Amino acid sequence: MLSVARSSLALAAQIGFFSLNGFGLLVGALYSGRTPILYENNLHHKLGWAITWVVLAQIIIGLLRCCEGEEKTEEAHREERLAFMPADREYMTGYQRLQPGSIASMHRYSHDSGHGTESNTSRSDSTDCLSEGKDEETPHIEDQAPDHDIPYETTRRLLGSVKLFRRLSRMSQLLPHRIHKLLSLYYDAVDILILIIGFVVILTGFVTYGGVFRHNNIFNGLAHSVKGGIFFWYGLLTLSRWMGYFASYGWAWNVRPPLGIVGPRHAKVPSAEFVESFVIFLYGSTNVFLEHLAAWGGAWTAQDLEHVSISIMFFGGGLFGMLVESRKIRDLLNASLSQWNASGDQYSQKGRWTPPQTYSFSMNPFPALIILLLGLMMSSHHQHSMVSTMVHKQWGMLFVGFALARAVTYILTYLSPPSSYLPSRPPSEIVASFCLISGGLIFIASNKDTVAAMESHDLNAMFVFTVTMGLTAFLMAWEVIVLAIKGWAVGRRRLDCHPACRTLP
Repeated sequence: MLSVARSSLALAAQIGFFSLNGFGLLVGALYSGRTPILYENNLHHKLGWAITWVVLAQIIIGLLRCCEGEEKTEEAHREERLAFMPADREYMTGYQRLQPGSIASMHRYSHDSGHGTESNTSRSDSTDCLSEGKDEETPHIEDQAPDHDIPYETTRRLLGSVKLFRRLSRMSQLLPHRIHKLLSLYYDAVDILILIIGFVVILTGFVTYGGVFRHNNIFNGLAHSVKGGIFFWYGLLTLSRWMGYFASYGWAWNVRPPLGIVGPRHAKVPSAEFVESFVIFLYGSTNVFLEHLAAWGGAWTAQDLEHVSISIMFFGGGLFGMLVESRKIRDLLNASLSQWNASGDQYSQKGRWTPPQTYSFSMNPFPALIILLLGLMMSSHHQHSMVSTMVHKQWGMLFVGFALARAVTYILTYLSPPSSYLPSRPPSEIVASFCLISGGLIFIASNKDTVAAMESHDLNAMFVFTVTMGLTAFLMAWEVIVLAIKGWAVGRRRLDCHPACRTLP
């Protein structure tokens, strides 16, 4: 989150993470060298080395960007000083020849408050970022003392050498502009995908350590991991919406800010319900052809047809949800009545043709309805053992809980529509996110190999349920802390980037 917030501490955090990861790689290499390979050709080993090089490349790019930004900033300050210093020094040298004893009383330094006129007046020792207009017009005799709170000062401390910093700055300037653009795109892409990649690495680590998903069972394991992972991240996204992370898109149960405030890129983002419906539609349209993959070429069973029917429900439900969110479809549905809207009649003057308040925000219950039906189906879905049936019932009922909590959210927003750009934070969304996160994790654990391992170790279904509840509560608390740190970093960067103090590239 420090990197997303463009904080000066991001590079230090990345180097610290990479050092810790390197220590883990060293310990893992020592362990692998002393033990036999129990899972041949596993993905976790390859993916771990790949993500290590990806993070290392991001750190190098971040270092070059910091050096480039510092070099550009210093160059701008040098040009600014060159524009004023020759005339100032010439004027002050001539004045000093005439009255050499009064030079100290004729100027103020840049850090002077400007409110005192005698020589014994107390001066402010802090950097005056919000100096008055007359201070800006006063000629600067000496170079202003460097600010020590600027973001790129951290980079110099990390490098520990000004010469190395200069060399990296020159190296960054030698790269073409197109290369800089590609490196920035790579850096931003890693910022977005690093959490999902880390989730995949952790998940494959559990698979490798447990020795599951072998041979034909890999299809069942992949299906539960991918589908459960989607609901897990859906829950994290729901919690971040409640915290206001997507308020600029209008996703935080708030009024969407206009184009003049958030810019065209944020203003063109569709509603959260449209995105939810699109994901449901995409899942249903693609999963129709994957339900029989484990028994390809064999006879279709009743269970296969049940799974395909669920995919068709997702396909149609997602399509319907996207149509509901379309403003064009809404206008077409109102066309038969809008033709009678004649300007200047007595009804238009009374505001009868004014769009209702519900048009200003989205109230689309169909994504929640689809997940409600999925939970009811899976909670009564027949399995090969009692433990498997109970585990499926657990995450099915949690999905039902999400749908009910989302219904409460819609009732609250219908009774009291959002009227501010700030997030309204309905409390029912906390329950909804908890149900999705925990339900997604139990969904992942309900695969055949994990259930078989539970039965072989004489573990019941409540073991998975209780462990998942504790892990979910911890993850939700951790997400709140991480996003709060991002907010702190954004506020800190705004102070560092005050235009009167310093302008970043």
